[in-house]
Amino acid sequence: MLFFAMPDLKAQDDAIVFDIGAASISLLAEGERQNGTGILIGATDEMIKNAIPDGTYTMATNAFMIEMGGKVLLFDAGLGQKTIDNLTVYGKKASDVDAVFITHFHGDHTGSLMINGQKGYPNASLYVAKQEYDYYMNDAEMTALPENRRGAFTTARNIFDAYNDKLVVFTPNEIESATELIPGVKGVAAYGHTPGHAGYLVESAGQKLFLWGDLAHAMAIQMPYPEVAVSFDTDPVKAVAVRQRLLNYLVANGIEIAGAHIPFPGMGNLVKQESGGYEFIFMCTCGGRFPYIAQ
Repeated sequence: MLFFAMPDLKAQDDAIVFDIGAASISLLAEGERQNGTGILIGATDEMIKNAIPDGTYTMATNAFMIEMGGKVLLFDAGLGQKTIDNLTVYGKKASDVDAVFITHFHGDHTGSLMINGQKGYPNASLYVAKQEYDYYMNDAEMTALPENRRGAFTTARNIFDAYNDKLVVFTPNEIESATELIPGVKGVAAYGHTPGHAGYLVESAGQKLFLWGDLAHAMAIQMPYPEVAVSFDTDPVKAVAVRQRLLNYLVANGIEIAGAHIPFPGMGNLVKQESGGYEFIFMCTCGGRFPYIAQ
């Protein structure tokens, strides 16, 4: 797999803004780490040798801010306070955020929704897929877990309560017929990683970007070998099927991508390989502001 050379990671402290039509998307990076093969499901020795010969790969934690139609939109909410701090790089405050679109309710995507027991984004509507909401509101699902693993349900319910007056529970559809949530933003079904995992298709002036959340974690191996799952997936078989279908659609339609665990700068596009896998090409951070380049 070929990648553009990655900038020094210190560059993550600077503003990274790409234009998507009349909208702009900004990276809210919370760091990167090297992971091993322990979380991989279905990765053969040959796959590992070909894709990650040293047995490691880079995994980032990202959220994204999009400004469009006079609104400030947040896609996922990161690990916590740093997500809010990152907004200041772009001259924004938490109170400026009009809406938060959550791909799923794992802690690295919801961390800043509540800060010190209060709403992290006091003026924002909160969007969550119905299947995800229903899962975390299901007492049977919660009590089926050991008591020491029920905290995620309590956290999710506290968030739902806090944002109750502006909570939007929606049903995602397939990407071809995705539900429009607000002008320019559609909710896409991407189940498998979690019961209600969703992506968001953003369109502005005829240009499109798909924010895919956790459609992939280990980019270096899951792009050339999309049949590889990870232990974080609730339903690995479904996660693989959904990933393969969406990757094919994104390539066929020339849609740019932003992802929660894609290494810096967290955005790029796909190229289909003759082997049946994919190559991920990072958007070029060549200095200044970075225009969208349609494929």
